[in-house]
Amino acid sequence: MNQFIDYLRSRRSIRVFEKTPITKEQMDILKESLLRSPTSRGQNPWQFILVDDSALLEKISRAKMHGSNFLAGANVAFIICGDEEISDVWTEDCAIAAITLQYTAHSLGLGSCWAQIRLRNHDEENSAESYLQQLLNIPSHVRISSIIGIGQPAEEKDGHAEHDLSEGKFHLNQY
Repeated sequence: MNQFIDYLRSRRSIRVFEKTPITKEQMDILKESLLRSPTSRGQNPWQFILVDDSALLEKISRAKMHGSNFLAGANVAFIICGDEEISDVWTEDCAIAAITLQYTAHSLGLGSCWAQIRLRNHDEENSAESYLQQLLNIPSHVRISSIIGIGQPAEEKDGHAEHDLSEGKFHLNQY
């Protein structure tokens, strides 16, 4: 059986993590996977901010009104950024890097979850992106796509059942 399809079948978003630290070897592989991510025209517009400080993870977990609280309990968060001055498709390149990171984490026995930042609100007046740019001194031309929280999983979830897949999403030769 193909090992990659097994990862696709078994990966789920994990939002609860053990306090067991990620090893240096695991961290090195995670970082390498980001740098090996496919990118449009080889421009590599991404920048990655690794956060492992628990006090800072707590602040980052409040970036959005909903859906980022789990980051407070992650062992590490990877903030996926793209330099819009380097590439007009930074959002796509960042999304590819983020999912590459998530599958790599899963292959290492780690859990992960995506927190969308781009086009999300921090509060009624501020964007999640501007909150994080101020918090982490990120220049305005370096945009934030998402944050991937990673850690030793403290919950188990089965992969999505095959019968739950949406076969109706395929169209042959035309819509």
